[in-house]
Amino acid sequence: MPYLLALDQGTSSSRSMVFDADGRIVSMAQQELTQHYPQPGWVEHDPLEIWRTQLATARQALAQAGLRGQDIAAIGITNQRETTILWDKATGEPLHPAIVWQDRRGVPTCEQLHQQGWAEPIQARTGLRIDSYFSATKLQWLLTHLPDAMARAQRGELAFGTVDTWLLWHLTGGAVHATDVSNASRTMLYNIHTHQWDEALLALFHIPPQVLPTVLPSSTVYGHTHPDCLGAAIPIGGVAGDQQSALFGQACFSPGMAKNTYGTGCFLLMHTGDVAQTSTNGLLTTRAAHTGRAVHQQAHYALEGSVFVGGAVVQWLRDGLHAIDSSAQVEALAQSVPDAGGVVFVPAFTGLGAPYWQAHARGTLTGLTRGTTVAHIARAALESIAYQSAALLQAMSRDAVQAGGVPLTELRVDGGACVNDLLMQFQADVLSIPVVRPAVVETTALGAAYLAGLATGVYRHTDELSARWQAQRRFEPQMSREDAAARLSQWEHAVRQATADLP
Repeated sequence: MPYLLALDQGTSSSRSMVFDADGRIVSMAQQELTQHYPQPGWVEHDPLEIWRTQLATARQALAQAGLRGQDIAAIGITNQRETTILWDKATGEPLHPAIVWQDRRGVPTCEQLHQQGWAEPIQARTGLRIDSYFSATKLQWLLTHLPDAMARAQRGELAFGTVDTWLLWHLTGGAVHATDVSNASRTMLYNIHTHQWDEALLALFHIPPQVLPTVLPSSTVYGHTHPDCLGAAIPIGGVAGDQQSALFGQACFSPGMAKNTYGTGCFLLMHTGDVAQTSTNGLLTTRAAHTGRAVHQQAHYALEGSVFVGGAVVQWLRDGLHAIDSSAQVEALAQSVPDAGGVVFVPAFTGLGAPYWQAHARGTLTGLTRGTTVAHIARAALESIAYQSAALLQAMSRDAVQAGGVPLTELRVDGGACVNDLLMQFQADVLSIPVVRPAVVETTALGAAYLAGLATGVYRHTDELSARWQAQRRFEPQMSREDAAARLSQWEHAVRQATADLP
């Protein structure tokens, strides 16, 4: 049986998983990634730590499975998106810490672009709203703030990449400087209609084209690993941003199918087929993982809503509030009280994403009384994840209806926090539709493995992948629609309070 290795480089950790051809996990290794907060609103990673931990977990996963590099049919890469790295092409050394997707240092530039009337042109080209979430302002900041960086970039001495590109570069010994369409479509520099880097946007952000990677399909052979990495020249056959990879791993290949990933943030994607549907409800249009032979052929799209703080609120309970010793303890603590006791937690630690787009928002707790305990706050923290996701799904359903489709009838879920039964049941309750958890919840890594398998002949068609998808548990709504509406209204009131005095 062929084996596939998925490299899953996320915001809080680097993981590697070996899958067999049936999509079963054979082994997994994981290492946490250090988070750096040099000043309020700034979030950074060490690019070399990203590479070291990813390579180490790949080697660990192979060892756990009792496999060697030559036993792996192909490697797939999936990654935290938008995170921006700039490095020296000659040495492979980064010029600066990676600027993480959560980082807000580009907010002033984004506000200036809004004032100059760029909101509609940028959305028309990229499918994205102007926001420092995306890579463009991060790369612009690096090029303008690092000594001689702009001149060196213009001379072709520097390479820009999101995390997938950084890993590809090192895995291939510097032979491949490339990205896939799903990651490119998150930079705010890629035209999702012409399927190329947009010259007008490169000029707007003062980005020399020499610094950019080649854009390829998500499922194709990018190159081969240098034998020093894993002991063999293994084909790298799949690359996709983590959320598009999860959509693929959930077998959401048809228009109207949707998934929500509960990770550091939450990311709700709905497949829209070959239509790049523009949202009128605060969502983004993005390229889905691409399996065609060329980036302009058989292009598929998705609507996306992004919650900046999802599972990260549990990390805050652990590391900031010291309410729990480990993230796994949050469910028991939250279940120790029957409800949140009127407490509503808006975890806008780095602003609010879709559908609110309030960059200056900060976290708030409302409804506190003398009887409030840390258990009520823990429950409100979990509920905040479901409320934010519900706001996304309501916006997505409105977009679907406006486009002549139908509202979503079920939601497929994945990611670390989806194993929390309390959260998933509450999610089904406030959505008033079933929430379906698959047998393999590691669908981000699975999607990368599937993309690599398609590129190398392990699979012939996506129909084979659809047949492998299985549900592990289905959470049916137990709350009345009236009660759900009242709770969502309470949430929206808390959001209005958190954003009332913002510019």
